[in-house]
Amino acid sequence: MAKKLFIKTHGCQMNVYDSARMADVLAPLGYAKTETPDDADMVIINTCHIREKAAEKVFSELGHWRIRKHAAQARGADVTIAVAGCVAQAEGKELINRAPFVDLVIGSQAYHQLPELLARAERARVKGTGGRGILATDFPPDSKFDHLPDEISAAPGPVGYLAVQEGCDKFCTFCVVPYTRGAEYSRPAEAILREADRLVATGVQEIALLGQNVNAWHGEGPDGKSWSLGRLLRVLNDRFAKTHPHLRWRYTTSHPREMGDDLIAAHGDVAGLMPFLHLPIQAGSDAVLKAMNRGHRAGDYLRVVEKLRAARPDIALSGDFITGFPGETDADFEATLRVVREARFAAGYSFKYSNRPGTPGSLLGKQVPDAVSSERLQALQALLQELSGDFNRACEGRELDVLFQKPGRQNGQLIGYSQYMQAIYVTDAALKIGDRLPVTIAGGYANSLAGEIVRREAA
Repeated sequence: MAKKLFIKTHGCQMNVYDSARMADVLAPLGYAKTETPDDADMVIINTCHIREKAAEKVFSELGHWRIRKHAAQARGADVTIAVAGCVAQAEGKELINRAPFVDLVIGSQAYHQLPELLARAERARVKGTGGRGILATDFPPDSKFDHLPDEISAAPGPVGYLAVQEGCDKFCTFCVVPYTRGAEYSRPAEAILREADRLVATGVQEIALLGQNVNAWHGEGPDGKSWSLGRLLRVLNDRFAKTHPHLRWRYTTSHPREMGDDLIAAHGDVAGLMPFLHLPIQAGSDAVLKAMNRGHRAGDYLRVVEKLRAARPDIALSGDFITGFPGETDADFEATLRVVREARFAAGYSFKYSNRPGTPGSLLGKQVPDAVSSERLQALQALLQELSGDFNRACEGRELDVLFQKPGRQNGQLIGYSQYMQAIYVTDAALKIGDRLPVTIAGGYANSLAGEIVRREAA
């Protein structure tokens, strides 16, 4: 009888990819994914460490699973509990000490070892020598991608995620990613092409290429030479142009320093590459950008934006922003607002500075008072909401290409995403997840759009 696997995923799209691949690794052992944890034989909590107090939130969540595990044991069953991802990588020993009921703590580079780790846990359980979880957080000398199965255990749905790059060598002073994901690594092009083939065979209509610095990808091509991401996108698009001419492509997350001319040109050359780019800047002040170790100035970022719009005039941009970075003055914050206005972001993600232990930023003086950071965040979010609303309202009356991906709140309502990554709500009883249709926009709002189906020809 198949064993049931429940995975709770926190954080970024890379974690979504990792969760799917963990399910693939466990499928040959008889584990099948379930969406309900009540009768799961194994639970994996795939964690994110970006925000403040991430570890404490994991411990709080684990308290819930401890109760479930003890209840299962009381009725003669058991639940294997694993913590994976970036909190596991950063806080592994602390997790073992504070939550000894956790069976496995698996770092972000070790989940391909799950079968071996489960076997070790089972042997310890049979021998009665268990009681402390197994810790696997070392960075192995070879890539985990070399050990992942070729098979995809379950169709991902309308959108497939494909990790092409992992890790970070940028060492921004506010960020834990280089310490939890390791050095930058680019997968070979042939491995990416094979995985794209498998995803397309499941029926996906959109593939998102993923990486912590995805546009830093410089994998080895079949010709033995180093390829750029722009070249990879061209090859991928051409590979499916005849059999799947409407396949949509995206990539995330990018760094401004890696937006080379070849990649920028791809936005005008590659038919399937969607006209949307998430390109974090974090701040608009050169002094703050220097303190963040971003390696670029505000003017450099705006020149990239100018080139992108020259290559693809209808491109929409989103960005990440931090308020209250140590030493940020009122003038620095005003510089951020100026850059936001000039870049005309269609969307944005903004946060107060989060002091992450172990990062260089945690050692900086001149901490900005929380009340000041909060006030700046509110002002920044108000501007971003205004710009997002302007962009969405400008789409009213237009017909957009929408791929429907999940249910809405109302009966008969589905949520789809346009080529610009806008969430579009449509109420139509005939719609189903996976439909891709032209949708006329009836109303544009700050965070979403309302649409109507006017013709049924699938794209």
